Amino acid sequence: MASSSILLSEEQFLCSICLDVFTEPVTTSCGHNFCIDCITKYWNSKDLCHCPLCKEKFSKRPKLRVNTMLREVVGNFKSLRDRDKDESPAKLGKVPCDVCTGTKRNALKSCLVCLASYCETHLDPHHIAPAFKRHKLVDPVENLEDRICKKHDRLLELFCRTDQTCVCQTCVCQADHKTHDTVPIEEECGERKAQLGKTEAEVQQIIQERLKKVKEIKLSVYLSKRDAEREIADSIQVFTALVRSIKKSQAELIEVIEEKLKAVERQAEGIIEDLEQEITELKRRSTDLKQLSQTEDHLQLLQNFPSLVFTPPPTKNWSEISVHSDLCVGTVRRAVSQLEETLNKEMENLPDVKLKRIQQYAVDVTLDPDTAHPKLILSKDGKQVRCGDTEQNLPDIPKRFNHYLIVLGKDGFSSGRFYYEVTVKGKARWTLGLVRESTDRKGYVSPSPEYGVWTLVLTDGNQYTACSSPQVILFLRKKPQKVGVFVDYEEGLVSFYDVEARSHIYSFTGCTFKDKLFPFFVPCNNDDGKNSAPLIISPVNHTG
Repeated sequence: MASSSILLSEEQFLCSICLDVFTEPVTTSCGHNFCIDCITKYWNSKDLCHCPLCKEKFSKRPKLRVNTMLREVVGNFKSLRDRDKDESPAKLGKVPCDVCTGTKRNALKSCLVCLASYCETHLDPHHIAPAFKRHKLVDPVENLEDRICKKHDRLLELFCRTDQTCVCQTCVCQADHKTHDTVPIEEECGERKAQLGKTEAEVQQIIQERLKKVKEIKLSVYLSKRDAEREIADSIQVFTALVRSIKKSQAELIEVIEEKLKAVERQAEGIIEDLEQEITELKRRSTDLKQLSQTEDHLQLLQNFPSLVFTPPPTKNWSEISVHSDLCVGTVRRAVSQLEETLNKEMENLPDVKLKRIQQYAVDVTLDPDTAHPKLILSKDGKQVRCGDTEQNLPDIPKRFNHYLIVLGKDGFSSGRFYYEVTVKGKARWTLGLVRESTDRKGYVSPSPEYGVWTLVLTDGNQYTACSSPQVILFLRKKPQKVGVFVDYEEGLVSFYDVEARSHIYSFTGCTFKDKLFPFFVPCNNDDGKNSAPLIISPVNHTG
């Protein structure tokens, strides 16, 4: 069938306003056609009513009615156009039939013997004729000539593994490939597909690992954001308390100073009043003396002279009396001292805030009996360890320590943050910390980060040491009864805390962790009962 585009042109049915095929076409009195919505919107946007094409003006807006005949013609055109599109062969990405003349339909199969592609109609002989039934049909492919050996004009059916190229049967029979390892293309494709599947699986695994890493990073950012928010909240709390204390101290100081000033003013007023009274009396005496010295009455002068000269006026000794101007110095000093005390208290609270935050990372640690030295006795729940008097008959497996009184936690950690607490009450000697999985368990264990051991040690009842390089002697105000151990694997941090005092003891920083870390416990010898108390892994009290 001839294409409808030969008989009808799409341009004939385009609205000059929307430039698309008419929808509900109307005809103006000047004979031009438009979509009813297009011409209505056009006129609504104009002050004058005229034709968009010929510009003919209308005295009043025409009453528009749909041109039914034109609508039917446009409808038929759309139907023919859509049918042509459906029947159109060789769509983008499709293979056309090599037999069709004129309008080519899409090929259904390609024949590797005929080296041609056929539509459903022209493929029938390959289903009916015996000679064609032996031909190899595949899904439609383009450029069938590329499947022919350029040298022998035969189908490329084999794959030469030696030269990694496709060959025909004649190639295999000749010297070029006669001794080479050749297999059917299907067999090689099967192996390549298996390899592709394996590679795809590896790629998918890598994708999953990357997705996991993205998830970890997002979680890390979330945790960092949460920690930052808590840090901000804690700092606001501390500084608010400090500001409140400063304001209170300032108000109290001002009040004290003002009260002392008022007292000084009252004292000064009293002194001034007494002085003014004396001045008044002295002025009166001066007047009497002056009058007496000027009198002509000799008898009066002699009679009054003793009372005015030999009788002293009623005055005080003011040489030792003064008003102090430095009354506020001690007050300011005391206020600053109180403020310093408040600041110290708030500073002491900071480790408490930090410890509360760290306790969120608490993990359930249980002792591993397979790692325990034969002399160590573990509780049934794996939460306590103490030293016995004699060695137990235990198998000497690779995991077990046989030289030092050491036992490890059952689970190791190779990422993230974790925290646990150990009660050490009643003990005179102990060692706590972390050890890497690869540390030698059958000989000398060097308590040093260089050898993968990060520990805090108590000896002689009150001698605390951080086993760094070199070792650090610690001076603690109180003897810890419960020790908290915190680890940030990625940060390279191992910290120890006095849980009851809510204070920091010591931190190993800048550590490099490469393998699993295990909680490390050494209860030490009994010392004739002086050190018989066990090390106890305690539950973490988050509200402490």
